[in-house]
Amino acid sequence: MKKLHIILLLLFGFIKVNAQRNVVLIIADDLGKDFCDIYPDHAANTVHLTNVRRLLNRGVIFNNAWSNPLCSPTRAGILTGRYSFRTGVGDVVDGPNPKLNINENIIPKVLNIYSPNGISKACIGKWHVTTGGPVGYNYPNTMGFDHFEGSLTGALGQPGQLAIGYNNWTKITNGVSSNCTNYATTENVNNAIAYLNSQPSTKPFYLQLAFNAPHTPYHLPPMNLIAPITLSGIQSDITANPVPYFQAMVEAMDKEIGRFFDYLISSGKWVTTDIIFIGDNGNDPLVAQTSPSKGSLYQGGVTVPFIISGPDVVNPNRISNAMVNTADIFATVLEMFGDTNWQSQIPTTTVDSRSLMPILQNTATTTRPWAFSEVFRTTPLASDGKSIRNADYKLLKFANGTEKFFNLTVNSGENNNLLQTNMTATDITNYNYLCSEMSNLVGSGITCTALNTDTFLNTNEIFVIENPFNTNIIINTVSNEDTYVLYSIKGEKIKEGKDISNQDFSYLASGTYLVKLVTQNKVFKIIKK
Repeated sequence: MKKLHIILLLLFGFIKVNAQRNVVLIIADDLGKDFCDIYPDHAANTVHLTNVRRLLNRGVIFNNAWSNPLCSPTRAGILTGRYSFRTGVGDVVDGPNPKLNINENIIPKVLNIYSPNGISKACIGKWHVTTGGPVGYNYPNTMGFDHFEGSLTGALGQPGQLAIGYNNWTKITNGVSSNCTNYATTENVNNAIAYLNSQPSTKPFYLQLAFNAPHTPYHLPPMNLIAPITLSGIQSDITANPVPYFQAMVEAMDKEIGRFFDYLISSGKWVTTDIIFIGDNGNDPLVAQTSPSKGSLYQGGVTVPFIISGPDVVNPNRISNAMVNTADIFATVLEMFGDTNWQSQIPTTTVDSRSLMPILQNTATTTRPWAFSEVFRTTPLASDGKSIRNADYKLLKFANGTEKFFNLTVNSGENNNLLQTNMTATDITNYNYLCSEMSNLVGSGITCTALNTDTFLNTNEIFVIENPFNTNIIINTVSNEDTYVLYSIKGEKIKEGKDISNQDFSYLASGTYLVKLVTQNKVFKIIKK
């Protein structure tokens, strides 16, 4: 009987893994949100992502996705689900800069723990979290990938080679170096298709398809990948006006993504494959339409395009305003494969990732109260620091001691530092909350100015009949036509409407809340029994 039980368990495990869906993660290099026409608020000088747009019909597009402002930290966060201060990767991994520790539990490692040899795992394209000599060539394979084929470094060219980088580059295939003269974007898709064709059709797969495009060097792509265009391709012309070349590179990448999608459809894999599309950071300053951009903790550096599409999405073609970190891809991918116990499989590791499955399956509108980003370079810059935001507010703490605080709902351009103004009670509450959360997260080095909301509260001759209250908030100076907004003490909006004194608030948890009387422009503190 015991033997039969074991056999059944093994059989169940086999069936479970093979019943899981495939996952493809597509990473665009240096593609910020502002250049993407898949967003309603895109900049005027945009790029038409015709094939990426195909994901929307069965997907969720995230409007508030945050990355790190540089390539390597974002990729390390995706692979590990951990923030940069934990991995040590806060800068571009080149030369002496810190690399991702080989002992980190990255996505393919955890998948191997969950299902040994049950899931194919390949990384095609750009790696850029470890480098080195011949030993370093094996890093992707050593860290859990069955197959690696692409470039270990950042850009596919150096100064003086800008025009030929994408057509003359060093390709690493499972630790073996060779020279590749095929256009890199095309080669990536060729390699991805070839790898999937080499695998058993019934075996689930995780494929990380990381393009170098549209990262520099800017160039004129092969004409078969772009619409007819009048560009010289001469380096002096590219240097003088790189934007149209950048746009052409994005168009070429989108064309090759479409070819890959067509392969998934023709091979029958499309219906069983979840696809994640994301940019790793904001656009390069050479082409950016939002400034500051790449390398900066401002919105232009950390806000990226992010779509998840596939069979795991319920009620697709949605826009989510949830706070999302790129590190959340880690937990999401694992749970797409059915690994809901991944935390117990790596118990000694602190993981910051939060699965987005509740949003995908339309059972929740958010998974985290805030998003976090940071950058710390080997050679420090004034722009190094940490940032945190909730739905409305954003706090930046720079390593040089500078501090900025914005209300993004009314100041998306981040040019009105509230710390230099007479802040409202709501402003102060959100500052205190975000600074406290950042301090609790990082553990040290974060100093919060002791801002006191009490000087803004319980003023203006407002009298609450019963405070603490139980059911009704009875206010002596309010009429049934006065508009109110009820906030948590963290600044999260709970309810708004009119005639507050006749509303039933018995469902609220005990604690402290903020009430704003919009008509009277008054804010005060209220306590629920």
